[in-house]
Amino acid sequence: MKRDGHIELMAPAGNFESLQAALVNGADSIYFGVEQLNMRARASINFTIDDLPEIAKRCTQKGVRTYLTLNTIIYDHDLSIIKTVLDAAKAANITAVIAMDQAVIAYARQIQMEVHISTQINITNIETVKFYSLFADTMVLSRELSLRQVKKICEQIEREQIKGPSGNLVEIEIFGHGALCMAVSGKCYLSLHSHNSSANRGACKQNCRKKYTVIDQESGFEIEIDNEYMMSPKDLCTLDFLDQVIDAGSKVLKIEGRGRAPEYVATVIKTYREAIDAYNNGTYNDEKVATWMKELEKVYNRGFWSGYYLGQKLGEWSDGPGSQATQKKVYVGKGMHFFPKSNIAEFKIEAYDIKVGDKLLITGPTTGVEEFTLEEMMVNDQKLEVATKGDSCTIPTKFRVRLSDKLYKIVAS
Repeated sequence: MKRDGHIELMAPAGNFESLQAALVNGADSIYFGVEQLNMRARASINFTIDDLPEIAKRCTQKGVRTYLTLNTIIYDHDLSIIKTVLDAAKAANITAVIAMDQAVIAYARQIQMEVHISTQINITNIETVKFYSLFADTMVLSRELSLRQVKKICEQIEREQIKGPSGNLVEIEIFGHGALCMAVSGKCYLSLHSHNSSANRGACKQNCRKKYTVIDQESGFEIEIDNEYMMSPKDLCTLDFLDQVIDAGSKVLKIEGRGRAPEYVATVIKTYREAIDAYNNGTYNDEKVATWMKELEKVYNRGFWSGYYLGQKLGEWSDGPGSQATQKKVYVGKGMHFFPKSNIAEFKIEAYDIKVGDKLLITGPTTGVEEFTLEEMMVNDQKLEVATKGDSCTIPTKFRVRLSDKLYKIVAS
């Protein structure tokens, strides 16, 4: 099912730009949502049922597995659409469905579609693994386990030869990088309480990421706290102990981020791909880790910590409401034309100026994410150093640019 002896790098895809970014940068599998029945129903522009064949086609061409997330709470009125979506996924040859509700699990098994158990199930012991092995080939463990606990479960699967419906040993998936939640494996009711918007239906309002004042109602005393964002954890990052993660025996490393921008997907997947490959060829070391960490700091993050894996104190909280990325993108313009014989792209500058030496970013549903330094350009048919709003400019590129592509400039945050 997976690369023999290698951990599978699983990438998020909230849209075609992110999907393409994952494929280009070395993902072994991608996971995505369709319509509203997934845990990021409001966080990203989700795919539609009609997109399933194209998703499967692009990924199959690259030998990349596809996982459909249907992992929200399911009500009676959802059952019809669940069956419609699963039937369409099966017809499109989507590899597997990630599920937590027994209705989804049961119907997927009925149509003989591979099932992966979502982290929302909270699998924390080998007996629960045995139970779900009746239905699923891959299981995401609870996010609150230590690496020691993960390793013990993986060893017991091997020792007791616990197999899924495929006849292969059950494979364990764990979270590797990205946003963590204060709630136990994602089960949270703050949004429902405050906005009647259920996080468990993919509609989280992220109350926990805001600043709060805590007051003792008996005395009126305002509790003094070291960190103003006491419910907002830093992002998980396992890059600096990836060797321990792989040695624990999990077969799939999940990168969080279906609501993130495509350049986030490109950077994180590229970095973890290099780190996994370095581990496999014996060149993983502290010097490379330091370089990779600098790359991760460039894209969206709330600061990094090791989660619960190393058994350290429970909770490292962010000290701000948003990203601590060292750089950001600003919109510049859009692609107008591409000349394939000369590999030159034409852009209409609609916002910020660009100049020779700038670091630029191009994104698009088919292009994915491409980053490069501007070395030369023609502005209104003249070779100039600067292009401003309203200008038409042509830029040599090493890749194809399309009419739907957007041009950004990367600047320091």
